[in-house]
Formats: sequence, structure tokens, C-alpha cells
Amino acid sequence: MNTAAKAAPTQSGFVRMTAIRKLLEGWNPQTVAAFYDVTRQTLRNWITSFNERGIDGLIDKPRTGAPRKITSKQSDTYENLIKNPQLADVTHWTGVKFHGYLRSEFEHEIGYSTVVRWLHDKGFRLKVPQPWSDRQDEQAREKFLEELGKLLLDETIDLWYQDESGFEGDPRPRRRWVQKGEKTRIPYSGTHIRMNVAGLVCPRTGYFFALEFTHMDSDVFQIFLNYANSDCELPRKKNVIILDNASWHKKKSLDWGQFIPVYLPPYSPDLNPIEKLWLIVKAEWFSDFYAKNRDQLIERIDMALIWLMKRKDGNRKTCRINA
Repeated sequence: MNTAAKAAPTQSGFVRMTAIRKLLEGWNPQTVAAFYDVTRQTLRNWITSFNERGIDGLIDKPRTGAPRKITSKQSDTYENLIKNPQLADVTHWTGVKFHGYLRSEFEHEIGYSTVVRWLHDKGFRLKVPQPWSDRQDEQAREKFLEELGKLLLDETIDLWYQDESGFEGDPRPRRRWVQKGEKTRIPYSGTHIRMNVAGLVCPRTGYFFALEFTHMDSDVFQIFLNYANSDCELPRKKNVIILDNASWHKKKSLDWGQFIPVYLPPYSPDLNPIEKLWLIVKAEWFSDFYAKNRDQLIERIDMALIWLMKRKDGNRKTCRINA
């Protein structure tokens, strides 16, 4: 009995076995019940179970658990609703809206936390939709991707992607988790200190080049091109620079040097992988960042750009092209 008690899979099984052992050793039943803080009836039940089934009668049986609050059939129906909100005459779902719909339309008495847990189990996440222009030219995009595929096959050509991005001294705060009732604040000056950064990345090597400017126009962009031609590593014979249709990118007097310009289809920032780098660097370096003056902002931008220049392996993965 002592060996079986030590091997008991649960604490309750161990208690029952040691109680029976003490009874077999001659302890008074009342003393045993008091020692283990159970009633005499509970002790008698243990004795009956032991007499009928031996040690197995003292081991906890597997429990079936509470019934699932969302059955498999219900789960399939609800998942279809989440993916197709128009079936319920709504444009989109939130957790609160979906929970209310299940209770009102399906009369399903279910808690909000259970619905949210089910959504997570099914792989759904709450995301803010990315704005998407309805003025894209699909034919132009297909033609661009076709030409891009040809450029990628030419090992004498390096593709470079160029873009500008603005950096503010008091950017918009990002959401974060805080305890209920706790207030969270960050400084905000409202002065709108801003700097522009012109960047250039080669997805094949991860090489990143950038310069900071107070504003952008064709003259400033020419300065950027001049420095890019003199400072960038250009190991291949031809260097195609892919960029958007900003007016300063299309001035006829621009001297492109060793670069050959190719323009993105209109309203297609998603085809420019450097956009992903801007998102990463702002998330890493400018979340809740606050600059009291332009010098502090420039110092922060300098550190962020140096970090990005050293991140070659990461840049290659981030800017991987799938034409």
C-alpha cells in the first residue's frame, strides 16, 4: 500500500491510500477521519471502494469535463459568418458585435471571453485594415511585374528601390496593453517637428543608403542621386532604380549617373519593398518617441538609419522580391 500511495497519480489518490493504510495498521476510524479532515461518511465511502475494487477504487477516474460551449457544427457555421459578414448584413465584425449576434440571432448563451478565445483558436486576429487605393491600374501593374521578372533574371543588373519618408518629433502614439483603470500618457508638443529621409535599398544585398533633408524637390533629389552614385556599392554593370511617380522624380534635367530609372505603376506603394523598411524603422525607433527640437529628432534619425544600414541580412529578408 505504501508503494502504491507514492505512485498515486493525484494528491487525492495518495490521501485515500494512506488513510486506508492507517486503518489497516489499526488506527481508529474517527482518528483517521479527523487526521485527514474528512467526514466519517467520506471515509466509509473510501473503505467501500477499496473493498470492492482494491487500490483501483482509490484512484481518481478520468473526468469527461464540461461540455464544449461551441460545438463542431456551430463552429463551422460561426467561422463561415466571420469570413463572410455580408451573410449577416454587416460589413465587418468586432468581438462585441459578433458575440451579440450569436446571442440574439442564434440564442446561444455564451460568454464574450469564450467567443474571443474561440476566435483566437481559429486563427482570427483583430487588425486595422490598410487603406488601399481604388485608382490602381491592374493592367499597368501586371505589365510592371512582367518586366520586373525579366530584370530579376538578368544577373548583370541590380535592382534598387527608392522612396522618401517623413519622420516627426511627436509621432502618433501606438496602442499598448495596460491594466484596467490605469492611465497612460506620452508627451505631445503639437509643434510638428519634421524631417524627410530619402532612402535606397538593394534587395539582393540588403545594402541601404539614405540622406536626411528638411524638404524634397527636384534639386534636393539631385543631391541625393549625386551622393548615391558616389557612395553606394554598385558591383554590377547596370543599376535599375525603381521609384514612384513623384514630380521631383521625373524632372527631365535630372542626372541619374549610373542609375536607370523605372517607375512604379500609379498608386502602387505595395510594389516597393522599401516601404516595409520605413514601417520597421518607425516601429523600432519612433514608437512613443518625443523630440523637443529638431536636433533631437535628427540625432534619433541618425541612430535609426545607422541601425538600418547595418541590418543587411534583415533587409534582404524584408525586401525579398516575388515577381
